[in-house]
Amino acid sequence: MTQWFNVGKIVNTHGIRGEVRVISQTDFKAERYKPGNTLYLFLPGRDEPLAVTIESHRVHKQFDLLKFEGFDSIEEAEKWKGGMLKVSEEQLDELGENEFYFHEIIGCEVVTTAGEKVGTVKEILTPGANDVWVVKTAQQKEALIPYIEDVVKKVDKKEKRIVIEPMEGLLP
Repeated sequence: MTQWFNVGKIVNTHGIRGEVRVISQTDFKAERYKPGNTLYLFLPGRDEPLAVTIESHRVHKQFDLLKFEGFDSIEEAEKWKGGMLKVSEEQLDELGENEFYFHEIIGCEVVTTAGEKVGTVKEILTPGANDVWVVKTAQQKEALIPYIEDVVKKVDKKEKRIVIEPMEGLLP
């Protein structure tokens, strides 16, 4: 069974030549949107994804504008609103040391260097200089853990466990 990972969501069309506006959910835009690359379009109500090949990519305001090979009209692109662009597990690249895909971090148990359980990573925010991991605590509160060397001491993807050294005031 193939596992799929989100790259972006098609939110609208752009112009009349088949371009679509995408809100990206990938840190690898240059690679994912490179002309000739294949993405898989998942549409509501369709069982099978549609393989689409990138013809062009450009950025306009906060959107990524994509054009797919063989689709040249607004009428064709109109049907894709709300669709999710994804890649398969086989298309994921090996990351460098201390780099992780979101799906590898979400669901991890977070503990302090003293062994105290903090909670589970439920979401990742990407506000700027570093990612922030949103951790749901046992008390149903949220702890915001910045992904920086001073705080995150160890990430064990296999064990789904993260060890942190909390700074003062970091935990609720």
